[in-house]
Amino acid sequence: MTRGPLNRALSGFTSTIFAEMSALAARTGAVNLGQGFPDFGGPQSMLERARQAIADGVNQYPPGAGDPALLRSIAAHQKRFYGAELDPDSEVLVTAGATEGIAAAMLGLLEPGDEVVLLEPYYDSYAATIALAGGVRRPVRLEPPDFALPRDAFAAAISHRTRLLLINTPHNPTGAVLNAGDLAFIADLAVRRDLIVVTDEVYEHLTYDGIRHRPLSTFPGMAERTVTLSSAGKTFSATGWKIGWASGPAELVAAVRAAKQFLTYVNGAPFQPAIAEALALPDAYFDGFRTSLQAKRDRLIDGLTAAGVTTFRPSGTYFVVADARSLGFDDGYQLCRALPGLCGVVAVPMQVFYDDPAGARHLVRFAYCKRDEVIDEAVRRLDGLRPR
Repeated sequence: MTRGPLNRALSGFTSTIFAEMSALAARTGAVNLGQGFPDFGGPQSMLERARQAIADGVNQYPPGAGDPALLRSIAAHQKRFYGAELDPDSEVLVTAGATEGIAAAMLGLLEPGDEVVLLEPYYDSYAATIALAGGVRRPVRLEPPDFALPRDAFAAAISHRTRLLLINTPHNPTGAVLNAGDLAFIADLAVRRDLIVVTDEVYEHLTYDGIRHRPLSTFPGMAERTVTLSSAGKTFSATGWKIGWASGPAELVAAVRAAKQFLTYVNGAPFQPAIAEALALPDAYFDGFRTSLQAKRDRLIDGLTAAGVTTFRPSGTYFVVADARSLGFDDGYQLCRALPGLCGVVAVPMQVFYDDPAGARHLVRFAYCKRDEVIDEAVRRLDGLRPR
């Protein structure tokens, strides 16, 4: 064998930082503020609907595009919150979480050599799936403290080889939310350069301080060129169900479906009718959940600040970015490897979300989608690390 068994496109992607740090938390018994999954349940009505679906025998393959009730509910959700008009039969596709949606979009829309402009830091599956599709990523770095879009750099990253813009807002891992001016700027570039846009909007209902998410597809000229990805996991605290979706113009959704059908084919039959009902929950649910997560954000930031940790306040998502140097470490990866032994807390180093970690090596990410007592215990433990 003259070549190793691993596809060379996957070199450097053999494990995810989330699996590594969660395994470290389990092994050491540390408080896990690393991986972004809640330690509390979703709405009771949704959970009961899933149980009923299982009892009713909804346990075989659902239709390839998704349960028709869920397809209709996704379309209704997009109209209810954003005024978007979608045909559920041709412009909506159910996926195994947004992560499969990302993979299917890259595999279905890219050819070898196509360039993808994306925001850095980025969710780690972006780099892996672009590589699997033979694409070339062109990251545009968001800088602390506010992680705002650098418009000139973003425009300069687009070349004659650019095929696709991959946009994530609310942004993981920084918690930044692109404002209307930035979104209009991206939309104008996409229209003028005739580019496809894929947007990752899984944190669409988790924005704070009165800021509201606005999908890029709602800007002039964007509905016909944008694939919008989202999922139920974050909005309904059911990350393990892996029910996501893609929506957009029929031609683009068909391209995503062409790849998706050879990945999972279908998934989560009894969960799909449950999510269909959850998406129709009253505004009070969505507003209450947003308020609850904002309070958890503030609880963690206040606790970290009192413990001497420098943080950057996010406008959305599950995450707070912090400066490892305030805990006496120049390297965030070293800090995250050491924290479980030092005080029994797990975080995630930000450098793994960059092509070039220079300038971000000192940053780490904490998740606050946890019960209040868990947040308080993590803060109590971290307080003992403050340089005195």
